[in-house]
Amino acid sequence: MKKSAISVAFPAAMCSLAVAAAPAPQQKEANPYLETITIIGSREQAQNIAGSGAVIDEEQLRIEAATDINQLLKTIPGTYIREEDGFGLRPNIGIRAAGSERSSKVTLLEDGVLIAPAPYSNPEAYYFPTTMRMSTVEVLKGAPLLRYGPQTTGGVINMVSTPIPEDYSGSITAVAGEYGSRDINAHYGGKSGNFGWLVETVQRKSDGFKDIDRSDRDADFDIEDYVVKLGWEGDKQRLLFKAQYSDEVSNETYLGLTDTDFDQDENRRYGLSAIDQMDNKHEGYSLVYSLDLTDRITATTTAYYNEFTRDWFKLGGGGSIVSAANTGDATAQGVLDGTVDATGLEYVHNNRSYESQGVELNFAVDMDAHQLELGGRVHEDEMDRFQPIEVYDQINGSLVFQNVVQPTGSNNRLEEAEALSLWITDNWQVTKALRLNLALRYEDVETAREQFNDPARTLLGSKRGNTTDAWLPGASFTYDLNESWQVLAGVHRGFSPLGGGAQEFEEPEISINYEGGVRYNGAPLFLEAIGFYSDFENKTENCSLANPCSNGATSGSFATGEAEVTGLELQAGTAFTAGSIIVPVNLAYTYTKAELSKDNPAEGFQDGDTLADIPENTFSLRVGLENQNGWNNYVVAKYIDEMCVSVGCNRAGGRFEETESLFVVDFISRYALNPKAVVFLKVDNLLDEQSIVSRVPDGARPNKPRTAYVGVEYNF
Repeated sequence: MKKSAISVAFPAAMCSLAVAAAPAPQQKEANPYLETITIIGSREQAQNIAGSGAVIDEEQLRIEAATDINQLLKTIPGTYIREEDGFGLRPNIGIRAAGSERSSKVTLLEDGVLIAPAPYSNPEAYYFPTTMRMSTVEVLKGAPLLRYGPQTTGGVINMVSTPIPEDYSGSITAVAGEYGSRDINAHYGGKSGNFGWLVETVQRKSDGFKDIDRSDRDADFDIEDYVVKLGWEGDKQRLLFKAQYSDEVSNETYLGLTDTDFDQDENRRYGLSAIDQMDNKHEGYSLVYSLDLTDRITATTTAYYNEFTRDWFKLGGGGSIVSAANTGDATAQGVLDGTVDATGLEYVHNNRSYESQGVELNFAVDMDAHQLELGGRVHEDEMDRFQPIEVYDQINGSLVFQNVVQPTGSNNRLEEAEALSLWITDNWQVTKALRLNLALRYEDVETAREQFNDPARTLLGSKRGNTTDAWLPGASFTYDLNESWQVLAGVHRGFSPLGGGAQEFEEPEISINYEGGVRYNGAPLFLEAIGFYSDFENKTENCSLANPCSNGATSGSFATGEAEVTGLELQAGTAFTAGSIIVPVNLAYTYTKAELSKDNPAEGFQDGDTLADIPENTFSLRVGLENQNGWNNYVVAKYIDEMCVSVGCNRAGGRFEETESLFVVDFISRYALNPKAVVFLKVDNLLDEQSIVSRVPDGARPNKPRTAYVGVEYNF
C-alpha cells in the first residue's frame, strides 16, 4: 500500500466524483459558523436517527457537575464500564459487543478527530479528554457508525468540546470536596466580525481516597488542561484551529488487594505501591477548513496531530503476589503487609511516547432526497516503548533501591501503523415515512513492530508486521408508522484492527451486527426498545499489562474464536408537572448475553463460555425535582452486574474470576442565586456502597466511596 501516492491522488479523485454527482445548484441558507464537529447533534436528533444513539447534552453535564466520564456513560443504554481508579482517569468503556478493555474496542473522537494515543497500532486509552471541558458527549451505534472508524463493531464516542460563544462571554465553575478535591473550569471567548476565539482551562486536584501502608504519601492526582480555539468565517468558507495541552501527575498503581484485605478495608493500598506514579503529557492540534464548492456541495478538510508521552512507574508482577496470597500463601501475604522481606522487586518505568496524525477529506452533497457523504482519511500512528526497570528490595517494610536494568526485548520496541480509510454514505428519504441510511467503508491497515536486544537499539531482536484490508457495508432504516410510532432496523459488518504487535498470519476481528426496534415519541414521553445481535467469525482481545488477555498475554492480540453477543436496550424519558414543580425522569436498561459460539480446543475454550468485560444487566435512573424558585434536586441511580475477568469464568468458577455487582446513587442539589450564579451540593455514592469493580491487572479494586462536594457556577 503506497500511502504517498494515495495521499496525492485521493483528494483529486474524490473532488471529481463529488462535482460529477452534484445536481443543479439552488438557493440555500447561509452556512453556520464552523464549530466543533458532532456526529449526531441533539437529543432530539438521536431519537430519530436510522440507527441508535444517545446524546449527553450540556444541561446534563452542567447539572451533574461531571468530572468522570464513567459515571456519565452509565446512563447510556448499551454501554459497559469497568472502573479502575474511582475518578475516571483511565476509562475502560465497552459498547454492545465491544468489551471494555481500556476502551480499545470503541472509536474515540474529540470534535470528530481520533483521540486515542495511537488508534490503529495501540488504541488503549491511557489518555482520555478531560470531561469537565466538554459541552456534549455523543454515542453512536448501529450501521451509521461506518462513517467513522477504525473500530466499527460496538460504537463511537464523540466528545464535543466547549464551542466559541456567539457573544463575548465566559464561565467559571469551582468545586471543593472531600479527600482534598479541588476542580476549576474557566473559559472565555466570543466573536467579532468574521473572527472568533476561545480560551479554556481545567485544573483538577485530589488527595485520593486510598491510604498507603507505612507511607505519608497520598494517592493523589494533579491535572492541568488548556485549550485555545481560533475561528474565521467567510462568505463560502470557514476555518477553525484548535490547540490543546494537558499534563497529569497521579500517584496511581496497578496493584490491587486480596479479597480478604478488600473485605476489611476497600480503600487500603499496600506499601509496595508507595512509589508508583503516572506522569503524562498530551498535546493536540487540529485545523478544519470548510468550503462551499456549490450551493449543494461542501468540502471539509481536517488535519490533525496528537502527541502523548507517559511514564507510569509502578510495581511489575504484583498480581502474582496477590494471587498467591488469595490462595492462602502466608509468605505472599507477609510481603504485601510488609512483615516479610522480599528481594528483586521490579518497578518498571512504563515509558512510552505516541504520535498520531492524519488528513481527512469529506464531501457533503445535498441531492434533496439524498444526503451524501463521501471521503477518506490517510492516517499514521506509532508507539515508542523504552522501559527501564528499577530493582528494589523490601527490608523491614521499607523499599530500598538496588539497581537499574536497561530495557531490552519487549521493554524496548517500536510499533507503528499506516491506514487508509474510504467511505460513502447516503441518508435517503425514500418516502415521507421511510428513511434509509446506506454506508460503505473501506479500511486498509499496515502495522509493524521492531524489538531490540540492546538499549542502544543496534541489535534487532525480532521484527513482525501485518497487512489487513476490509470492505464494510451497512444499511439501516426508520419507518414512521404514524406521528408517534417508528420502527427501525439495520445491519453492518464490523471490524477491529489487530494493533502494532500483530503477526502476518493473524486475522482481524470481523463481525456481522444486527439491530432492530421500535420508538414512541409522544411528547413528553419517549420510549425506545432495540434488540441487537453480533455474530463474530473471529473475536479478538487486545493484550496489555492493564488488561491481560484471556491467555495471560500482555502484548499483541489474542483470538478467542467464534462468538455471539445478543442484547436488548430499553430507554424511556418523560416529565411530570405538578403546579410549579417539574419532575423529569429518564431510565435506561441493557441486557446482554455474550459468549463463545464454538469450541476452541487449542485455547481450552468451549461453546458457551462467557466473554470478558461484558455485564449481563446494567440499569440507570435519573429523577429530578425542579422548582421555579430556582432550587432543583436530582438523583442518579446506576447498577452494573458482575463481569468476567477473562473468557469462561462461568465454567472456571471461583470468586477471583469475576468482579462484583455495584449499585450507586448520586445526589445533586442546585440553587440559583441569580440568573448568572448557581451554588450546588453534590454527593457521589450517597449510600457509600463499594464493590470489587475490577480485578485486573493486579488484584481487587474499589469504586469511589461516598464523597461530598460544594461548588459555584458563575456565567459572565
